[in-house]
Amino acid sequence: MSAESEGSGANTVRNVAAAGVGCGCLMSPVVLVGGAAIVIVIGGFGVLLAPLIALILLFGGGGGSDAANEDLGYEIEEVFHGDGKQDLDENTVPDDLVDSVKKAGDLCAEIGPIVIASQLESASGFNAGMKGPHGEQGVAQLPPDVFAEYGEDDDDNDKVDALDTADSIMALGRYMCALAEQAKSAIDAEKVEGSVLDITLAAYKVGMDTVVEAKGVPQTDDAQGYLATVRAQFAKYAGIAAPPDGATPGVTPSPDETAGPEPADTATAAGEGQP
Repeated sequence: MSAESEGSGANTVRNVAAAGVGCGCLMSPVVLVGGAAIVIVIGGFGVLLAPLIALILLFGGGGGSDAANEDLGYEIEEVFHGDGKQDLDENTVPDDLVDSVKKAGDLCAEIGPIVIASQLESASGFNAGMKGPHGEQGVAQLPPDVFAEYGEDDDDNDKVDALDTADSIMALGRYMCALAEQAKSAIDAEKVEGSVLDITLAAYKVGMDTVVEAKGVPQTDDAQGYLATVRAQFAKYAGIAAPPDGATPGVTPSPDETAGPEPADTATAAGEGQP
């Protein structure tokens, strides 16, 4: 591939990134890696492509051969669409959170540690002291009623506190496992279509009742955007395209950008009125 082609490919990726954020239309974005077109089918509205595009830009032009870059691109795509059950690359998570992320990702077969890590990045950027606009606290940014149900004294300090990272992360794991059970039941009853992980992530964001009403992942910015944002981090936390040594994992969002459950839907997400 010529230098001109390489430059054109990089510009195309940047243009896709710019167009993808905030776009209100259905899209199947094309990501170029080493000159190869990798189609990431989102099928939703206004999906947030920046994390995935940044990953491709960072590692797609790393000086490897076209074939190697193409293979990496397809591997990233496969992980993006996968079940999230890969092992966690411990170098991609802050040291003091590694054990809790791994434990939370080992509570049930449906939710792996890279799913938990990706959700934490979306929620708080691993900011243990973050406080959200609707009473959310801590690294997982769970709504207060959800944390009250699923939080436990996981760090053995004789208190249950959302600002304790172990308590917060393990509560997220328990909550996600509970939602996964609801997702499996809904799928088995043919009330929804989709993978257990997709249904679970959508239910986390918008509530299981909303997902059942839509008969699957709703075609909305909230649901589709959350799936895309979380899945876009899988390759990083699986170590397939991890950040360089010394990089700080995660980018802390402002409180009003927290990618947690919608406050109005936390009751349904927690299991009230579920199949």
